[in-house]
Amino acid sequence: MTAKEHVEKLGTYLDDKSLKSWLFTLDHKRIGLMYMFTSLLFFIVGGLFALIFRTELLFPGKQFISPEAHNILFTLHGALLIFLVIIPIIPSGLGNFFLPIMIGARDVAFPRINLLSYWIFVLGAILLLTSLLFGPIDTGWTFYTPYSSNKGLNVFIVSLAVFTIGMSSILTGMNFIVTVHKLRAPGLTWGKLPLFVWAIYATSLVQLLATPVLGITVLLLGMENILGIGFFDPFKGGDPVLFQHLFWFYSHPAVYIMILPAFGVISELVSVHSKKHIFGYWFIAASSLAIAFIGFIVWGHHMFVAGMSPLADFIFSFLTYFVAVPTAIKIFNWTATLYKGKISFTTPMLYALGFISLFLIGGLTGLFLANLGTDIHLHDTYFVVGHFHYVMVGAAVFAFFGALFHWTPKMFGRMYNEPLAKLGWFFNFLGFNLAFFPHFILGIEGMPRRYWDYPAEFQTLHMISTIGSYFIGLGIVLSIGVFLYAIWKGKRISDDPWKGKSLEWTIPSPPPTENFEKIPVVKEGPYEFAKH
Repeated sequence: MTAKEHVEKLGTYLDDKSLKSWLFTLDHKRIGLMYMFTSLLFFIVGGLFALIFRTELLFPGKQFISPEAHNILFTLHGALLIFLVIIPIIPSGLGNFFLPIMIGARDVAFPRINLLSYWIFVLGAILLLTSLLFGPIDTGWTFYTPYSSNKGLNVFIVSLAVFTIGMSSILTGMNFIVTVHKLRAPGLTWGKLPLFVWAIYATSLVQLLATPVLGITVLLLGMENILGIGFFDPFKGGDPVLFQHLFWFYSHPAVYIMILPAFGVISELVSVHSKKHIFGYWFIAASSLAIAFIGFIVWGHHMFVAGMSPLADFIFSFLTYFVAVPTAIKIFNWTATLYKGKISFTTPMLYALGFISLFLIGGLTGLFLANLGTDIHLHDTYFVVGHFHYVMVGAAVFAFFGALFHWTPKMFGRMYNEPLAKLGWFFNFLGFNLAFFPHFILGIEGMPRRYWDYPAEFQTLHMISTIGSYFIGLGIVLSIGVFLYAIWKGKRISDDPWKGKSLEWTIPSPPPTENFEKIPVVKEGPYEFAKH
């Protein structure tokens, strides 16, 4: 298809502002933006829920919400942020926008399936919210049985929502895999792919292979609630530990669905904003595939207290330690890339450095939970909450905002306000550490997670955590505000303000509908900075 034919098929990228042109677009860039803005909306809603129940925990005793309301809020907070924000926002949002451009293609392999995956995603989100009309959802975002086996229609609708969102994830992963295999520009060999593309590719493999397990699991849970069939409820002849095995067989790979795209983003930011060739390209690329593979065989470390055999405990403990190796390779290579680089402390670079520091804390605390002896003491305490948020929220959210400010000039042809964006980073970084580092101390001292109330001895740490959450809220609002203002009123900027070397920086900003007037022939890799 020629560039002219592509434009005639898709219309224009940003010029046609009609609602119909957006709802039925086949342009991967518009679909990526719709994913991103939809996820940002749920990010704000889920964050507000967190602020409400963190405010309740400011002091011991009841402040303004009941225990039942607290359970509902943290369930919705977890479900919205996991399934509708952290999992899709980088791969389905930024990945949709930039993966075809980064490989020199005009679109993804299946544009119509790409649009279908977005609307299936929206349908899943609507179902998730609709479930509230049929009763409170207070099971926690993990929907552990047998508690969730006796809730009725509302849990069935939530199960259907997660099943639907999973279908969207599968379609997106399949589309990206085919796109990378079949639509790379001439000369763009596997050894020249941007590391962001490698990360999205590895993520897509996990989406394609792991998500069906979640779909089957929540479908069985829904059938148990509606039809009374005993899959997981022991009173109906089921086994609740079976649910845990099936759920975590998906949900631990889902951790890497959330974090692998963030790794790809950081590889881009560290290289571009230090003006240096990435150190150990093949080690970083291969480590993404290694993490994706090992992620499938470590799910049992969530179940050390579930009564597994000592041999199974030992194997899962060893594998959990082992998955740290390819992750450590990335940390080492990013650090080596920064060494003697021409580092520019731009907002994207600050988010990249924040990511590395937060993920390092999250990863190291994960080793405590990989140890059988310490996990028994720390299991289901605030230590796990702190670890999870440092690994997932601190890493994925910081990577997203780093990517957002890195690529805003390319997506919209306008520059954001750098001082205000840095101020937003400061509030986010300060607030995050204030909010979640005290959780490690709370967990070591024995504070269980998911509790509505607590003894007075824990008040100081809870107050620090709640104040930190307010700083995070301020930082998120400021950062999103800076981004939105840049879209409408930002200063026009050159096509390549960062002097990047991958293909997205070779085309106009914002990208034309056809991406490339002529499909490029790639002669150099994406990180060909001066190497002397």
